[in-house]
Amino acid sequence: MSLPPEILKKVKLLEIQTRKLVNNLFSGEYHTAFKGQGITFSDFREYIPGDDIRSISWTLTARAEKPYIKKFDEERELTLMLGVDVSASSDFGSRKYFKGEVINHLSALMSFSAAKNKDRIGLCMFSDQVEHYVPPAKGHGQVQRILRDLYYFKPRHTRTRIASMVEYLQGILKKRATVFLFSDFLDDNFADSLKTFGKKHEVVAVIIRDPLEQNLPDIGLVTLQDPESGETAVVDTSDKGFRQAYAAEMERRKKRCDEQLLKARVDRIDVFNPDDFVTPLVNFFKGHRRR
Repeated sequence: MSLPPEILKKVKLLEIQTRKLVNNLFSGEYHTAFKGQGITFSDFREYIPGDDIRSISWTLTARAEKPYIKKFDEERELTLMLGVDVSASSDFGSRKYFKGEVINHLSALMSFSAAKNKDRIGLCMFSDQVEHYVPPAKGHGQVQRILRDLYYFKPRHTRTRIASMVEYLQGILKKRATVFLFSDFLDDNFADSLKTFGKKHEVVAVIIRDPLEQNLPDIGLVTLQDPESGETAVVDTSDKGFRQAYAAEMERRKKRCDEQLLKARVDRIDVFNPDDFVTPLVNFFKGHRRR
């Protein structure tokens, strides 16, 4: 597939930035945060004081007349699935990056971390339906494909329905996977489907929001458009009562989202500052590995 030069330039820049973060900041964090699928026997070695006596091979110890223990290796290979919300509301931002760009950076960060640990990575882009799917695979070529698709793919629909992605992945993922769900969660009814999905897979909800979505500035008359429905309205942001009502409505939506996520019983990462989206991810990894 031939890509426009501007897309290739963005992909290359994102790769350079992300590789630096993975090498300098994420070294060991990703690996220790997520466990493998099990352990397998690898070899025997002589017992050393302090070893777990439950690992002693009594049969070999009896034959050798000195204690030996069994060594086990972790089955490291994981499947990391990136669920990426590409609905129209991701094309909004008041800082350096739009919400969609923050999602792309975080997806790249996870992809390179997974590739470095030789894990399989897949991608599922969704709006109110699944727009694009990349089956999990290993290697740098897979990461390159995911980055190209994140920048180049054009969604056909504008609204958000998280259940559409969940239902699709439930049918296609046969083995347990770790699923990072990147979205602003502008969806009212996703708790039940996400809860069912989380019984088989490890699910992490990454909530992307922009500060301007919570509080409007006083800038006079402006035209606002709902990116998902396309509806527009002229509002007076200099009206304190209107700004307060707007903030109250946004707080109500946030509370509703929090209730849905709590009901779904999945892990979550809140990214409310688009200028610093890495720190919440690092903090999550550090907390996750201490469980």
